Amino acid sequence: FSGCISTSEDKHEKITTLRIGYQPSTHQIAEMVATDLGWWKDDLEPFGVKEVREFGFPSGPPEMQAMIAGELDIAYVGTSPPIAAISQGLDARIVAAVNINGSDLVLGSDVPYLGPESLAKMKISTFPPGSIQDIILSKWLAENEINVSNLNITAMGPGDAISAIMSGKVDAAFLPHPSPAIIEMADKGRSEVASGEMWPGHACCSLVVSGNLIRNQPDLVEQIVKIHIKATEYVNTHPAEAARIYANHTGQDLKMVRYSIKTWDGKWISDPHLQIPSTLEYIQCYRQQNHEAQMLTEEDIFDTSFYDRAE
Repeated sequence: FSGCISTSEDKHEKITTLRIGYQPSTHQIAEMVATDLGWWKDDLEPFGVKEVREFGFPSGPPEMQAMIAGELDIAYVGTSPPIAAISQGLDARIVAAVNINGSDLVLGSDVPYLGPESLAKMKISTFPPGSIQDIILSKWLAENEINVSNLNITAMGPGDAISAIMSGKVDAAFLPHPSPAIIEMADKGRSEVASGEMWPGHACCSLVVSGNLIRNQPDLVEQIVKIHIKATEYVNTHPAEAARIYANHTGQDLKMVRYSIKTWDGKWISDPHLQIPSTLEYIQCYRQQNHEAQMLTEEDIFDTSFYDRAE
């Protein structure tokens, strides 16, 4: 992997403000737990961090564009958007896992589903090209010999996709939780296929850290990973409290959040080694769609050393 960031952008002064990117998804509750319980602020203060700022994004691709622009230091994001971003010059690595599985194919209440073939000629909304959802849906359709060109797939963020299926503008949506739960609780649709059925144990969200921090403040990065591990353990052992934290953080209905956590097929994890196999497959999928892209390796995407030391 050749260096793509100029020395002028490789800031050697220690950061005092940590800028975190995240998405309003139950996949990323660990980030919100660390904020709500004061762990980012308190545990990073000894490392010179005086302020922690959060920036929300509707999906991974725009989040990675913000990181390319130098607007984020770390990001909670699916493992596939960093592939495209690193190919475009982003200097960053995945240092920890966040979750596996956790998305559903939801059909409108009156739309019949008789298997993958029934999706032919349907209007479907999902996250933008390069997202986890885009890759998994495309791969699953291909495996079931469904010609994607026969489908009308529209890229949308979660809010627009939920509105589209609720209003009948699309027939189906493939979205991460809690969006499927929101649609189901409004009696506007039903989940038919979980992403773990499409691709068992697939990598979903991860924790990405800038190369600047990795090179110049490795102790800070190790502490960030330790906080994330602690927050992930908290979410797994205190799901009810984690649901409350998420609801307060996002303004979403607590009953819906609890239903989402109860019904999703996802799992919160922190070990990045568990995400490497499927992420390497994502690289192959990305290459098939972008023939000019360089062939990235595991080392281009992952730096597991911080997790290994933290554990």
